[in-house]
Amino acid sequence: MPLLEQLEATRQQTLPLFDLPEEDLVRSYAPGKWNVRQLLNHLADAETVLYERVRRVIAEPKPVVWAFDQDRWSQHLDYATFPLAVNKSIYASVREGVIHLAKYHYDTSASKTFVHSETGLRTLKDEFEKIAWHNAHHLEQIRQALAG
Repeated sequence: MPLLEQLEATRQQTLPLFDLPEEDLVRSYAPGKWNVRQLLNHLADAETVLYERVRRVIAEPKPVVWAFDQDRWSQHLDYATFPLAVNKSIYASVREGVIHLAKYHYDTSASKTFVHSETGLRTLKDEFEKIAWHNAHHLEQIRQALAG
């Protein structure tokens, strides 16, 4: 599936999940793993981080971007209690920005490079594809949690 279709499809599948009832939000896909609420809060935060990276790669010459510690974010940003309505709005807005930039830069600027603090040299194409993969990956975990 082409990237833009992936980004739009995962957005469409993700947004309704922010409105799940509490009994579904506390489900986890495996013992000791994040529950649905935590996964959704993580998706919103990761989307903002990845969007910021894409913007830097487009606008700046070969930037260095830093990894983020998702477990520390979960703990210190209170994923267990952070309001999903807030992160639903953030996710929706940021994904719209990602889609807009992908329309204009995925093909034309795909080879622009940046340095990731943990994984080294990467391209803009890599980062756009990571956004789509990351969302799909966590959607699968949410589906597993909801299926029990």
